[in-house]
Amino acid sequence: MLTSQIASTTKPTAQPAAQVSDVDAQAVTTLRMLAADAVEAARSGHPGMPMGCAPMAWALWSRHLRHDPADPSWADRDRFVLSAGHGSALQYALLHLFGYGVSGDDLRAFRQLGSATPGHPELGHTPGVETTTGPLGQGLATGVGMALAERMLAARYGSIVDHRTWVIAGDGCLMEGISHEAASLAGHLRLGRLVVLYDDNQITIDGTADLSCTDDAAARFAAYGWHTVQVEDGNDVEAIDRALAEAREDARPSLVSIRTVIGFGASSVEGTSAAHGSPLGRDALRETRQRFGWPDETFHVPSEVADRCRELAYRGRQAHREWRSAYARWARDEPMLAADRSRAMRGELPAGLEATLTGLDVDQPLASRQASALVLRAVAAVMPDLVGGSADLAGSTGTAIPGGDVEAGSYGGRVLNFGIREHAMAAALNGLALHGGLRPFGSTFLVFSDYLRPALRLSALMGLPVIYVMTHDSVAVGEDGPTHQPVEQIESLRLIPGLAVLRPADAAETVDAWRSALRRTDGPTLLVLSRQTLAPLGGCDPGVTDLVGARVIGPLEDPADIALLATGSEVEVAVAAAELLAVEGIRARVVSVPWRERFEALDPDVRDRLVGAPVVIAVEAGVRGGWVRLTGSLDRVVGMDGFGASGPGAQVLAHFGFTPEGVATCARRALQS
Repeated sequence: MLTSQIASTTKPTAQPAAQVSDVDAQAVTTLRMLAADAVEAARSGHPGMPMGCAPMAWALWSRHLRHDPADPSWADRDRFVLSAGHGSALQYALLHLFGYGVSGDDLRAFRQLGSATPGHPELGHTPGVETTTGPLGQGLATGVGMALAERMLAARYGSIVDHRTWVIAGDGCLMEGISHEAASLAGHLRLGRLVVLYDDNQITIDGTADLSCTDDAAARFAAYGWHTVQVEDGNDVEAIDRALAEAREDARPSLVSIRTVIGFGASSVEGTSAAHGSPLGRDALRETRQRFGWPDETFHVPSEVADRCRELAYRGRQAHREWRSAYARWARDEPMLAADRSRAMRGELPAGLEATLTGLDVDQPLASRQASALVLRAVAAVMPDLVGGSADLAGSTGTAIPGGDVEAGSYGGRVLNFGIREHAMAAALNGLALHGGLRPFGSTFLVFSDYLRPALRLSALMGLPVIYVMTHDSVAVGEDGPTHQPVEQIESLRLIPGLAVLRPADAAETVDAWRSALRRTDGPTLLVLSRQTLAPLGGCDPGVTDLVGARVIGPLEDPADIALLATGSEVEVAVAAAELLAVEGIRARVVSVPWRERFEALDPDVRDRLVGAPVVIAVEAGVRGGWVRLTGSLDRVVGMDGFGASGPGAQVLAHFGFTPEGVATCARRALQS
């Protein structure tokens, strides 16, 4: 096993009161007690992890983390991610000590409604929190994306990008499957600016970790291509410091395994699962204070610790000033590059984008995945910060763009080969978006969105402008059968707050869907695209998807007897059904609804004018339930009630009633009811 070991193998012991004079020791105890006091005040939370991890957190923040509390968004700061987000009280204690604006009152309001100190770290709630964590392993995988962004931007802009990503992770983070995917990707790409501090306390909620897991974590990460180092005494700040210094010098990502004792200092629960998720209680907390020789005052910060943290914060401010001077010199030497970087860091679109989109020739039969490929290549030519890739499906999803592959040691490209790692891909996209300076996209088949849903949910929760390209969108996938035919995925994705789900009906709508996705900077967008060719349905006014989420296809009968709402490949079926109904004297209006959530949110009068009929049916090759809000009845939805079937796509669609005749029959029944 390629693992170095640092420090002694003696079991950590509590520091006697007489030794609490060293500033490092005082700072560690301060962190422990601030976290324990916050959990006690809330009567809720996880005191064990902060009390065990305080020494590693102090070693990192006082000796290695480059940051400026006066400007938490400084572009070249180191990123710190608490992947073990249940230990949030530790991060809030650090932010409090270092002057990030987290006050003593904020600590007292831990886990309270509307406070700046929620139960798990949340982006935008607390200054200094880089990402929303909570679901275990997500922070580690997001950190991979942050470290990747740093290397890619350093390749573009040179020495003005020169920082690291530090992650504190626990047993749960390493057990979750996403950690395997993300660690494999990071090792493959040799992301040497990524260091993971592993809180190896050997305890989970249900008991000792070996009840469920006896992995050799260091050996696993070494097999992924990581540098590994072990610290046997998690209270030895000097040993942890040496291990982190060793990690900084290695060209590979590093796993620093640190043997800790959960709940360290709380005699009644120390080293047991009882320290995991419950307050210590007043009696145990009083005993802990006595053990550390700590005052009875809650949220106590010794003046020596406060002074030391102010000194360290000043050093960070000085490093920031030096960077700003270096950046000013670079910007004078590279004005065009600097202007492009500034635009990308602000998340602004390039000036020539709209002309590029309107100039595309899309009045032709194309699968929407093919139309998307045309758009993506055209946009990439004018938007150098657009980067991304697929989960080993670029040829099928149409997401190959010029610019070269990103490879280990060569990060100047823009194509990311995520491999068959959907979950890590989505988390890495979050990290890329959080870092700033790059606009990321990722792709896979729609049915595999289930593999990445937790990270996608966090994209929406954080409001990140990630673009997801999901193809092979219905039972029309055909011969691969029901395992590969998405039925419930579109509807379930629409349930995620803040996620825009767009399913265009032809090439023109696909262009407009991409326009919406690129303009949208306050949340993720998911494009749902077809495998099969779609007929052109007429021009699509630029921006109509953003404006109303729908467009009238025709016939433009006004007033109409019935409206046929549809999405994607089913819109042309609805058009053919309207023609059948017209022969019978039934006036049907076809409305394509690529963004149903936007359409539903319209003022009712506006939506009624678009619908233009007293009776409405809906057509979509997916589960039916969500359309009832527009049709009023499940019987007025042509959709799926079960899984698909294996066979040629056109035959499968016909088998399940997605034909002009099937839609017309539903329309007649609706008019008669």
